[in-house]
Amino acid sequence: MISVRYFLKPFIALVKIMILMKLGGSIITNKEKPLTPNRNSIRRIASYLKNVDEPLVIIHGGGSFGHYWSVKYDMHTKPQKYSAKGVAVVKNSMVELNSIVLESFLESGLKPYCLPPGDFMIGDKPLIKKVKEIPKIAKTGLTPISYGDAMWFGKNKFYILSGDRIMGVLSKLLHPRLAIFVTNVDGVYSDMKSKRLLSEISKEKPITSDVTMDVTGGMSRKIKEAFRISKGGTDVFFVNGNIPRRITNAINGKSFEGTIFSG
Repeated sequence: MISVRYFLKPFIALVKIMILMKLGGSIITNKEKPLTPNRNSIRRIASYLKNVDEPLVIIHGGGSFGHYWSVKYDMHTKPQKYSAKGVAVVKNSMVELNSIVLESFLESGLKPYCLPPGDFMIGDKPLIKKVKEIPKIAKTGLTPISYGDAMWFGKNKFYILSGDRIMGVLSKLLHPRLAIFVTNVDGVYSDMKSKRLLSEISKEKPITSDVTMDVTGGMSRKIKEAFRISKGGTDVFFVNGNIPRRITNAINGKSFEGTIFSG
């Protein structure tokens, strides 16, 4: 259990007025069963988020939808000339999962606003003016929700834009007060066998041993993005979404169980 220190910096809170959150595919789908959403988990998380009283922007992963098909069609984050059918299937599966997330949020009392990544990305570059409109949407009471996707790169090439990468892109341009990665584990472990949790990672407390990676390299990618985001001055939390109160505890500055990358 740790105490969140950044709330001792009131001048930062006055500037950073947005929370950026990534709902991992492992928490919103059943990754062991292809094309299976975890509707109960999505609704539980949404029921807590509806009580968050500040602008919130959400990104979600692909889980057993997009990840399943991207593996099947051998698609990656590197721009290449992939199978046209593979691109279509991956993209359609992410639209389907996003629709499920939007519906679940709406049923839980939130006001989700679909934000496809193509609205603010061209190729692999962000459209800065479009990105800077996102917090304005969030301030209206709507909750922008984007997602990882199969994206056109140009020159007949496509690539997988991960939700983790979107977190990094948006954090760099929007400087959120807080970034949260919601997963199906307690945080970052120094040792998977003992399940010893690293409560804080910073220059003073760096990772000194290997951490676990799932079959898609998801945890490794999240950690890399978390380091990038924290270097920009934003504290980053890894929280277990199976216990949704930990999400709101992080937002509200209460003690919580998880991992913080200190900004």
